[in-house]
Amino acid sequence: MDISVIVPLLNERESLPELAERVRKVMEREGYSYELVFVDDGSSDGSWDVVKDIRKENPSVKGISFRRNYGKSAALYEGFAAAEGDIVVTMDADLQDSPEEIPGMVHMIREEGYDLVSGWKQHRKDNALTKNLPSKLYNAAARRVTGIKLHDMNCGLKAYRRDVVRSIEVCGEMHRYIPYLAKNAGFGKIGEKPVEHTKRKFGKSKFGMDRFVNGFLDLMSLWFLSRFGKKPMHFFGTSGILMFLVGFIMTVWIIVAKLVHQANGLKFRAVTDQPLFYLALVTLVLGVMLFLAGFIGEMVSRSSVTRNDYNVRERL
Repeated sequence: MDISVIVPLLNERESLPELAERVRKVMEREGYSYELVFVDDGSSDGSWDVVKDIRKENPSVKGISFRRNYGKSAALYEGFAAAEGDIVVTMDADLQDSPEEIPGMVHMIREEGYDLVSGWKQHRKDNALTKNLPSKLYNAAARRVTGIKLHDMNCGLKAYRRDVVRSIEVCGEMHRYIPYLAKNAGFGKIGEKPVEHTKRKFGKSKFGMDRFVNGFLDLMSLWFLSRFGKKPMHFFGTSGILMFLVGFIMTVWIIVAKLVHQANGLKFRAVTDQPLFYLALVTLVLGVMLFLAGFIGEMVSRSSVTRNDYNVRERL
């Protein structure tokens, strides 16, 4: 099979028939064999019934329905597991992503050798204050942290080699950083393609401003795991040693200063009367705790069943 199109959805019943028809026309025009996999993330508006009706008319349509809402990452995880195509395409169900962009992305993977192609909504049709500006700030931070020069990392329209989706695990809310997950799995050729972005025709957006806060926290988690996931002692041990040394130097300074003043008959305060002493004490304790956290992290990491899981390209 050439193409698997994965569409996670939540309460999008009005848009599904049009989306399925547009995907069908594109695939037939290009001569692709395909499957269209709808993943219903616990919809309550009858979206699953619409999916079943569409399947009756088009056997290339498949569906997965969750009993409750788990989130977009869970929907993509199940969709990736079910995908059988050589190239996997993901897109949103709200008709803001255009199926007509799929052939261009497929060309970039097949002919130009990309592992992953992400859409770039150059001209967004969303509210400039609530979505465009926060999105630009978010993407700027993501580029800085991940080192991946994408203008729109969270664009729902993406195309992947099947090896990519088989090599990454999307969980929590990590769907925003699939290109970063792919990079950490060893797929370095990541590109982007400017795509058309249209206004939502039906319903309303399922995402609020909280996604930017959560997105930043997820980005920090991914960065930490990619850098120190298998070597936590390098982070906690180094931090603990530095903090312990700072506390130790502060303690020595306080004691030496007190002794010098006392030897020269100058006025001095007792060590325990100085606020700096308690700051030094806290710093020493925190340093020891961080160092011990590194040891515990190492034991957990060494006990993991995935400690020696590596993404092998091929064997001869």
